[in-house]
Amino acid sequence: MSHLGSQRLFHTKKEYIVIYLDHAATTKPRPEVIRKMMDCLEQEYGNASANYQFASVPRRILQEARERIAASLSVQPEEIFFTSGGTESDNWAIRSAARERSNRGRHIITSAIEHPAVLETMRELERNGYEITWILPDETGAIQASAVEAAVRRDTILISIMYANNETGRIQPIREIGDIARRHGVLFHTDAVQAYGQIPITASEDGFDLLSASGHKLYGPKGIGFLYIRSGTITTPLLTGGGQESGVRSGTENIPAIAGLSEAVALGMEDLAERAGAEWKKKERFAECVRSRCPYIVENGGIGERRDWLPGIWNFSFPGLSGEAMQVWLDMAGICVSTGSACASASRKPSHVLLAMGIDQAQADSSIRISIGRETTEEELQETAWRIQETAEKLYRLTGADRNSGNF
Repeated sequence: MSHLGSQRLFHTKKEYIVIYLDHAATTKPRPEVIRKMMDCLEQEYGNASANYQFASVPRRILQEARERIAASLSVQPEEIFFTSGGTESDNWAIRSAARERSNRGRHIITSAIEHPAVLETMRELERNGYEITWILPDETGAIQASAVEAAVRRDTILISIMYANNETGRIQPIREIGDIARRHGVLFHTDAVQAYGQIPITASEDGFDLLSASGHKLYGPKGIGFLYIRSGTITTPLLTGGGQESGVRSGTENIPAIAGLSEAVALGMEDLAERAGAEWKKKERFAECVRSRCPYIVENGGIGERRDWLPGIWNFSFPGLSGEAMQVWLDMAGICVSTGSACASASRKPSHVLLAMGIDQAQADSSIRISIGRETTEEELQETAWRIQETAEKLYRLTGADRNSGNF
């Protein structure tokens, strides 16, 4: 079958069926994750830091989770530290590395397409006397390793480049950047919130010293994540108080959430290759179907070789239309998509990622992001293609924009 088919399977006038296609923003926890968390909430509610016997099971859950996550990255359990999510992990890694290495220099390299958790932290450091070099991507959204190496100076103390972009799905050359960092003696942090649990990641091969991840991107709970810290890299805590997490991240451990994250990691690593392959096939068929129904769309970055892209994310624009309007009207039609990062959506500004790729503001403003998940069906994608076509045609009639002009 060359595309998803031409038959309508859902009829919006008869039934309102919500189709969720924003998995890059968050995912639905797996049933096994929910059961594991409920068991902790109902039975294993002891404080893991307490000394009595009732706390022994929560302590074991905590340690087993640390071991499971460490195994997924081929690192040591004592190098995994639990946080409230990706934002905290990013902030902690960058601030601590900058503070601890400030006696060596105050120059940091990052990219212009990072998540706001990294961008805003870098801007704050910049206001406090650090010099930040912002690497621009190429037209596909890729950061060139050669550009990173060219930016390294004698006073460079940190490189922070995301593993894969949350708006385009473009995977970055992390292994090459890790090699550059090692050769120059520079710390390397990667925000892997979008990549962890979607593609294989190994610390020794990729060469990062610090890695941030979040549970709700891999079918686990919100409000929990972790920071991998290579032994001896940083010791400055972001939070102080009770001395949990080996004294570098104080606060009573959120055992139910940690148990849920651990279960999500176990399940995700078990079916990672199968899930990625299935999502790739669904995305490719869906893209072909949308292209045939809406030949005027412009793809932002594209899809390309599978090794260069996350399996489930696709970003494209509608000439002459507003991406925000498309998102709102698709929402009314029961389709959940986004116009970019959920953490930046309130700003109502064109995507900083697309602008950094050299895409003009009008095209960036007309973009939407589709992100497919493990439970997304081909029938849902077939119906989505129909509703995208209907919504776009409706907006073109209302606005009078020329869909075939190629102008934005």
